[in-house]
Amino acid sequence: MRRAKPEKREIHPDVRYNSVHLQTLMQHVLKKGKRSLAERLVYDALDLVKERTGKNPIEVFDVALKNVSPVMEVRPRRVGGATYQVPMEVSADRRLTLAIRWILSAARERSGKSFSDKLASELIDASNETGAAIRKRDETHKMAEANRAFSHYRV
Repeated sequence: MRRAKPEKREIHPDVRYNSVHLQTLMQHVLKKGKRSLAERLVYDALDLVKERTGKNPIEVFDVALKNVSPVMEVRPRRVGGATYQVPMEVSADRRLTLAIRWILSAARERSGKSFSDKLASELIDASNETGAAIRKRDETHKMAEANRAFSHYRV
């Protein structure tokens, strides 16, 4: 086991919208260190969101993150010889990370079109409580609800 927790790195807000969450999304989009490409893709997606909804794209993004963020999840816990799926509350940092991860994976799985178009569609769907990322959150909540009997094994 680890002796000490690593310190959290400070994330600076993005240039255009001054949002830390948006910068985190860009970090997750990033592949092979191509920051400018990741920024362009995310900003293009937000421009498409503004065009399609007529709302402030950062508000749509924040609502989508809030909707996709899970409250409970199951963690495996060994007791005796058996492994139980114990429902636990999700910390704020992990909530954000999971929401971003699910939104991006759902966007990547969409068919056709450019990535920025797929990301824009997924953000709009997530803000309207539909789409694959919302389904993933509901699935996680159902698992936690189904294993509520093991909640007394919490650490």
